[in-house]
Amino acid sequence: MNKYDIIIIGSGLGGLECGAILSKEGYHVCVLEKNERFGGCFQTYHRNGYRMDTGIHYVGSLDEGQIMNQYFRYFGIMDKLSLKRMDETVFDRIYYKDNIYDYAMGHERFIETLCRSFPHERGNLRHYVESLRSVGELISIDHLKKGRLSEEGMNFFSTSAAGMIASATANADLQNVLAATSLLYGGIKNKSTFYEHAMINHSYLEGAYRFAEGSMQVSQELIRVIRANGGTVLNKKEVSRILVKEEAIWGVEVNHEEVIESANVISGLHPQLTLSLLEKNHSIKPAFVSRIKSLENSYGIFTLHLMMKKDCCPYLNHNIYLHGNTDVWYDKTKHKAQTPSCMISMQVPRNGNRFTEVVSVLTPMYIDELNAWADTNPEHRGEAYRHFKAQKTEQILMFLKQYGFDWSHCTERMHTTTPLSYRDYTGTIDGSAYGIVKNYQYPQISFVSTRTKLKNLFLTGQNLNVHGALGVTLTAMLTCSEFVGQEYLAKKVGHA
Repeated sequence: MNKYDIIIIGSGLGGLECGAILSKEGYHVCVLEKNERFGGCFQTYHRNGYRMDTGIHYVGSLDEGQIMNQYFRYFGIMDKLSLKRMDETVFDRIYYKDNIYDYAMGHERFIETLCRSFPHERGNLRHYVESLRSVGELISIDHLKKGRLSEEGMNFFSTSAAGMIASATANADLQNVLAATSLLYGGIKNKSTFYEHAMINHSYLEGAYRFAEGSMQVSQELIRVIRANGGTVLNKKEVSRILVKEEAIWGVEVNHEEVIESANVISGLHPQLTLSLLEKNHSIKPAFVSRIKSLENSYGIFTLHLMMKKDCCPYLNHNIYLHGNTDVWYDKTKHKAQTPSCMISMQVPRNGNRFTEVVSVLTPMYIDELNAWADTNPEHRGEAYRHFKAQKTEQILMFLKQYGFDWSHCTERMHTTTPLSYRDYTGTIDGSAYGIVKNYQYPQISFVSTRTKLKNLFLTGQNLNVHGALGVTLTAMLTCSEFVGQEYLAKKVGHA
């Protein structure tokens, strides 16, 4: 029977980063993944010879001297990643009400570019960008060097994203243009916080990059770091129980049979799933369990991957956001079974080629559209499910054509995934792409601490702070600081 200092449940970005940090600090760690493939939303898979990413299509703050670059340098993986910097003049292109608007990289460039469409909004745009910067600079290399992972930002968690945008400008069209990428954080108009809006958008304004060889390379490099430090990373090891004795964790049961002992457990799973695995104890109160179960989860994503014929579809080094409504925020009630908006992301070509191999189209979807197949497993959902996906695919293709995007002459094959795919391959509740909804009206209710009331059980991942590479990395740092101390860890990262 093996025994570890720390078992980490889940090999998503947060779990692997915790494994890398703590193994670097001398802890004997073991990362357990239920699926064959590691990486969670940072996994890449292949269909018919084409490579497709699960959930991460670009990442921000990766320029030299920026925070995500610094984190990756601390892990020792920055120089090993194959990256493509997106176009400075337009990394995101917004189609809204028969007009096109560009997001440009860099704060001043962003303002100047939008001023071409909104010449009388310069002062308001400057105010908006400064508000983004106020949130983005809560985490910085300077803070790290002083021993702080992050400055206090609770007031931004209690501020509405839509409300803050409206306070920056009274121009309704500009408001929608500034909110047009809310898909990036599962944005809900009457709930989403300005913290998540600003943290994510500021990150991309700083330095937006695509993973040229797929996002899986991040997972693979972190696994190499863990193993090089003597750690263990195992797949096909589903944690079926978290074992408790005398109000303390002592190990986990794997695949309903094997027991692995551990002095501590870090779970990267959704807190609701984590609690469902726990043996009976008196430390975790029923009221806490009820609160976690009551929390709303964000919508999921229906993804259409268009696999292109060789040398047919020219690569665009920016993302495209299409909006077919006057209000860019996705609304579950109004938009159910529709395609009101989507994001288009192109795969970076290989070997300097000018043509992309895969175009990914992402559109919001809640899992309740898939209730008929809730109890099914991948590849065994039946003909009706395939028919549903085919209908949705046709709806999306028609939506794209409205904006002049018709790749039918270039498309070799198509592959689709639904929130059920997310549920089964990344272990999310309800196939949610972004985890627990952060509601600015009740920020404390949706706040989940990295430390639980049960001795030596800790949490990490996108449900605790903000999703995405930056939010998950910050949360991993906070989780690991429970073991090594925040000041020590922050300085070590800051001086890496």
